[in-house]
Amino acid sequence: MFAVLQLLVLVDWLLLAVACFGAWRWGGQAERGGAALTLAVFAAFVLASVVQDGELARGVYLALDGVLALGLLLLAMRYVRRWLGVALLLQGVQFSLHAYYLVASRRYDNLYILVNNLVSFGVVASLLFGVVLAWRAQRAAK
Repeated sequence: MFAVLQLLVLVDWLLLAVACFGAWRWGGQAERGGAALTLAVFAAFVLASVVQDGELARGVYLALDGVLALGLLLLAMRYVRRWLGVALLLQGVQFSLHAYYLVASRRYDNLYILVNNLVSFGVVASLLFGVVLAWRAQRAAK
């Protein structure tokens, strides 16, 4: 199970790199903003993982999920793209997951890791889908 979870994390980071490159190369303003926001929060998660205090790290994870959800909400209100709506709904699931484990004082287990990584994968996949849609719209306009 642990090897599968590590593979999922690696695929998630690779997909994020592809989505960010695609957003800057072929995406519109919404895709670029979503890519920058997602990349910044993912990097902040990596930095937050070095925090030794478990309770502090949990609070930081919850706050970072809130920042990403708020940023996606602002982007969705401004640009009104379907992929942003999907990413925002998935981020709501992520925020709820972190809140549940924080409030219930549960230790992070394999279920948490799996759901966390799958939801992160979904957010990045929706960003990549938005990049593809923006690229197709640009090609159709030419």
